[in-house]
Amino acid sequence: MDATKDHQNILTLDVHAAKDLLDSSGYHYLDVRSVEEFKKSHVENAINVPYMFITEAGRVQNPDFVKQVAEIYKSEDHLIVACNSGGRSSRACVDLLNSGYEHIINMGGGYSGWVDAGFAGNIPAEELKTSCKFRP
Repeated sequence: MDATKDHQNILTLDVHAAKDLLDSSGYHYLDVRSVEEFKKSHVENAINVPYMFITEAGRVQNPDFVKQVAEIYKSEDHLIVACNSGGRSSRACVDLLNSGYEHIINMGGGYSGWVDAGFAGNIPAEELKTSCKFRP
C-alpha cells in the first residue's frame, strides 16, 4: 500500500507555468475557492468545487470534496488546482493525491497570482483582486 501523501508530495508551479500547461497539455483548471469567490471572477473554462464553505462559524471543510471532484474528473485526468493564494489548493491537492489522483499540480499564488500576471483579461487587476479575496 502506498504511503500517505502530504504537502511535500505536491508539485507547485507558478501561474506562468500553469497557464502554459492549461494552454497546451490537456490540463484542466479546478478552482477550489468558495462559490461566492468563483462567481465574482474566475479563469475561463474553470470548474468550481469548493474545498471549504463560508459559514457563520467561519470556514468549514467540504466533507464531499473528493466525491464531488470524482463526479467530474477521473483519477488519471491532469488537474491544475487553485484557490485564491495557494493555501486551500495545497490542502485540496493532498486530499486528491491520497484519493488516487495521479496528475495534480498546485498553482502557486492562486487566482490572485493569475490576476497579478495579467491573465484575467481587460478588467483592472485592482477590481479582480478585491473581488477574489476570501471574505467570511
